[in-house]
Amino acid sequence: MKLDSSNTAFVFPGQGSQAVGMGRDLAAAYKVAQETFQEADELLHSPFTKWMWDGPESELNDTVNTQPALFVHSLASFRVFSHLHPDFEPAALAGHSLGELSALAASGALSFAAGLQLVRKRGELMKKAGEMNPGGMAAILNLDMPALEKVCAEAGREGETVQVANDNCPGQVVISGAKAAVERAMSGAKAAGAKRAIPLAVSIAAHSQLMDSIQAEWNEAVEAAGIKDASVQIIGNVVAQPLRLAADLRADIQAQMQSRVRWTETIQLLVGQGITSFVEVGTGNVLLGLIRRIHSSAIGFPLGNPADFAALE
Repeated sequence: MKLDSSNTAFVFPGQGSQAVGMGRDLAAAYKVAQETFQEADELLHSPFTKWMWDGPESELNDTVNTQPALFVHSLASFRVFSHLHPDFEPAALAGHSLGELSALAASGALSFAAGLQLVRKRGELMKKAGEMNPGGMAAILNLDMPALEKVCAEAGREGETVQVANDNCPGQVVISGAKAAVERAMSGAKAAGAKRAIPLAVSIAAHSQLMDSIQAEWNEAVEAAGIKDASVQIIGNVVAQPLRLAADLRADIQAQMQSRVRWTETIQLLVGQGITSFVEVGTGNVLLGLIRRIHSSAIGFPLGNPADFAALE
């Protein structure tokens, strides 16, 4: 196999990577994947897999369905890998936003059933927050972090804040917050030298203070999920440091709701630990593209369909 466990990290994608048909070929090729999708349908009491495989796209793109879909495909892919290579344990795990929950489940810190219910709850709560306090998000290209943080601070008003939500890679950062504040920050970013400021087609201001209305409910859901110590280090989104203890994992997942995803720092930390190969487990290869922009010599492998598994051999 092309992977060496001592220098390999598995990474798990977040919202935005979904696509109709995700996981269909994997389920057709591997019984363990088929069983994972069937288990998800039973746990969610819905034709969940049908939406993933047949659409409509509008149904899949509803965050209440998107988040579980990505989680299930990631865990199905991870289970197939573990079935084929039972002695392989990656040196580290990390997930982008929602993907952090997939990483917890892959590590054994969270059961599949509890993880799926928690991810569904996350989608429901974020949708609820977006309906109660609609906001906006925007991608800012080619503006350094100190300058963008200054722009966000200047664009904020009493009751209208905007902040960095996703530090994806150098030159690609997402901001989130009150719609008016996001619009002011977009103008400020362009004035400060940003190449582009692109509004995202969302009404949910993820990873911002607008999620405060559902924070207490989210905290309770995380506490009730039965998170245990992880078998392998997980790099937390909020702290961008290795986590293993259940209390630390819970705290990072809870804080993530209103805090930035420190993806650039996460990958820099892993590279500093000697990680050279990254496996994106689940749908697409968005994270591998970001990782190469953070560290150009990183080796990336997608892992979400049968051809990906064959390519590892």
